[in-house]
Amino acid sequence: MVEYVTAASSGISQPLSAVFRKMMRHRIYRYLLFLSGAPITLIVFVCYLARRTKLGYRTIAAEAAKELRQAGVYDALAAEVRDQQLRKHRFFGRQPAAALVEKDVRRIAGQQFDARVKERVEQRLAGSGGRISFEDTYRQLIESPLAFALSIVLGLPMYALMAIYANPYSKYIAERLVMAIFVIFGVAFLVFTLLYVSPMNPAANLLGETATAEQIAAFNRLYGLDQPYLVQLWDTLKGILTFDLGKSFAGNEQVTAAIAGKFPVTLTLTFVSTLIAVLIALPIGIVSATRPNSFFDYTFMFVALLGLSIPNFWQGLIFILNFSIKQSWLPATYNPDNWLSAIMPIVVLGTGLTAAVARMTRSSTLEVIHEDYITTAKAKGLSRRTVLWRHGVGNALIPIITVIGLQFGGMLGGAAVTEKVFNISGIGSYIVDKQFIPDIPSIMGGVVYTAITISIVNVLVDLFYAFIDPRIRSKMKQY
Repeated sequence: MVEYVTAASSGISQPLSAVFRKMMRHRIYRYLLFLSGAPITLIVFVCYLARRTKLGYRTIAAEAAKELRQAGVYDALAAEVRDQQLRKHRFFGRQPAAALVEKDVRRIAGQQFDARVKERVEQRLAGSGGRISFEDTYRQLIESPLAFALSIVLGLPMYALMAIYANPYSKYIAERLVMAIFVIFGVAFLVFTLLYVSPMNPAANLLGETATAEQIAAFNRLYGLDQPYLVQLWDTLKGILTFDLGKSFAGNEQVTAAIAGKFPVTLTLTFVSTLIAVLIALPIGIVSATRPNSFFDYTFMFVALLGLSIPNFWQGLIFILNFSIKQSWLPATYNPDNWLSAIMPIVVLGTGLTAAVARMTRSSTLEVIHEDYITTAKAKGLSRRTVLWRHGVGNALIPIITVIGLQFGGMLGGAAVTEKVFNISGIGSYIVDKQFIPDIPSIMGGVVYTAITISIVNVLVDLFYAFIDPRIRSKMKQY
């Protein structure tokens, strides 16, 4: 039984040590390893120092340094570095003091000499069968069943991080989620800073011109506006993390509850607009690409150009004038209980996206169908439809998906104009209404949670890249 446990531990230690060694080569992952497995890192470091002392590392290093100095290695390095420094200063037309040059020479040559000494020591230890690298110390420790079990107990977060790193797909997803988190907090920091330095005074705007200094001071004290910048910023970031941004300045309503009631409206309209736009634009773009310079191509691209050129607010007003006032076919304002009222906002939001995706689909497909591998596929006797859909459209989807992701974010963040035209109580009009106070908690909540949604969409777009493009999947396994 003991032999079985020992063999199992040895079998596990090999892949673990390989992942550990690979992560140690990257600076960020090295720091994450040290932080997530601080107790294990400390134990391994102590054992590493003990092994170095036992093997006489300092004695061997001193002997190697003495040998290299006697062989003139340091003098050669110093002369080379001195020549490089003097040529560099002559190139820039500078005449530095000799003492300054010698100081740089000693520093740079010393670093290079230390690297040579370390290399010589490692060679001697390897020749004598002794290895004292940090990674090998970790490997030898976890080969012991007891040490391995103890390391799992003390370093569970570290092993979770190693499991994520070991799988290329989970690593790909985790890295993009971390990037999205940094983007979200970057947006929060930027928006809060802009609102903080804004010349507008929320207390004066809400209380009116007749407000006294005592009333304004009481308002600022109630909502924490009298606190220093860093205190307010920390309270805001903490509220974002806990989904509790407090109460709005105007209306005294809970910001999170207000956004939860308004955000789904904008998200639903944007998602439906995107879905319909993609279903219409992709066939149009493919037909235009397969029949370039034809009547269909010119007609579709002319209509797409019109769609890109028409402003949303003007299109919405024209729709209301014709389909609501003159014909009475559709409601002029949005009502969540009447699905007919959503038709015009969806069309207005999706017009620009349809045009952009159609034009991108055409240009991307045109570029792909003239590649050599498409010609080879045709020469093999594959049908035109097989060549187009299997080899053409699939490879043309990368830039198309990029445009869809970017346009979706633009629609979600820029839906305020359409919402105002159709009297939609969504997140866009909510932010606009709160902007002129400025109602800092409400604006922060609307902007940050919109940024969260856009970041999630971008992560999904990145994952879709890997799903449709085998080249990206192969790169994921290499890095």
